[in-house]
This record gives sequence, C-alpha cells and structure tokens, in this order.
Amino acid sequence: MKPLRIHVFQHVLFEGPGCLTNWFEQNNCTVAYTRFYEPEFEIPALDSFDRLVVMGGPMSVNDDEQYPWLNAEKATINEAVERGKSVVGICLGSQLIASALGQRIYPNTFAEIGWFPIVKTAGAKDEQLLRDFQHETIVFHWHGDTFDIPPQASHLFYSEACPNQSFVIGNKVLALQFHLEVTEESLEGMLEHVGGELKDDRFVQDKTIIRANYPRMGANNQLLFRLMDLLD
Repeated sequence: MKPLRIHVFQHVLFEGPGCLTNWFEQNNCTVAYTRFYEPEFEIPALDSFDRLVVMGGPMSVNDDEQYPWLNAEKATINEAVERGKSVVGICLGSQLIASALGQRIYPNTFAEIGWFPIVKTAGAKDEQLLRDFQHETIVFHWHGDTFDIPPQASHLFYSEACPNQSFVIGNKVLALQFHLEVTEESLEGMLEHVGGELKDDRFVQDKTIIRANYPRMGANNQLLFRLMDLLD
C-alpha cells in the first residue's frame, strides 16, 4: 500500500488517535490534524488527504449550538464520502458519519461504558473486512448515544446494550462506535476527564474493572490495524 495522507479530526485533547499513531508511523503516512478544541482550526481541502479519521469526544453530535463547528465538520464528512474518500469514525466519529449521511443520532437505552462483547450480525459473518474478528469480541465502549444505520451501509456488529455498533459503506467508509484504538495512556485520560460518567448502571463498569481489562488492548489494537490495512 502506498503511503496515505491522513487527516485527523480531533474534538478534545484527551481523545486522540491512540494506537493509530503507531499505524501511521508503520505505514509511512503523512498526518495532519484539525483540532476543534483549539481557538483557530482549519477545515482541510478534500484534495489534501486520502483518508479522514474522525475521533471521539464527550459532546453529542446534536450539540451544534454549543459547538457550532459540528455543522462544518459534518458537511466536510458528507462531501468526503460523496467524493469517494476513505473515512473512518470512532465513537463520536461514527455518529458524525451517520449524521452527515442523514441518519438520527439519539440516546441509547443504556449508557455503555467498559469492556463488553460485540457480536457480528448475520450479514457480516462473511465480510472480508472482519476476517480477523471472532463471532464475539470483547472491546472497550464509552458512549450514551447511538445511530441509525444508513440505508446504503452494511450493519456489522451489535451488543447486548446497543443494536447498532458499526457499519461499512463499500470498502471506504467505516463507523466504529467502540474504541479499538485505546492505549493505557489514552484510556487513563478518559477516566481522568470524564470518569464522572461511571454511574452505577447495568452496562457501566467501574474503574477497577476497566483497568483490570487493560491486557485486552494489544489484541484490540491489532484488529484496528487490520481494518486500516484492508480499507480502500
């Protein structure tokens, strides 16, 4: 694969690309950022990147009055998809892709925070993009909202707490509501900044359980690397 020009949309300081920085380096990618939390940021020209990576964040896709840049971000994502760019969204990023494509983003029945299994849908069992995934895979989640699946997309995963966990459009656009990218450093940052969301609830784990599952990170990171390899 030729070196890609990556552009990262980052919404808060503590939710960066995580392990993806290693993938970028290993694949000799050039990487640029739009950091929406900085006073002056620039939306990139579409011809300046090959793949757009849209990260997570504690805000909602629907918080456009508080974060007016969300509208410009969604417009850019929509145009990138229309132009046939490769687009990857993680957590909030996956919801932004769905919203940019006209789908509803709304509170899930349950908040889902911690290490819980995702399950392949019946339609995804022969999906080549997922060939390194087992039928069930335990991954890290941190979300309260969810999305509807775009009609042109293939539904990939569900969990007990949340029916719509992931979708793909062709081999170009991938939405992951869960966090395969987390490292110990990035997850500690999330616990520090938004750990107040760890309420006693059915699908919310406490810090002790979350940290006890840190050994899962390496295998999850490798799954994300494989997805990044296989996308067009």
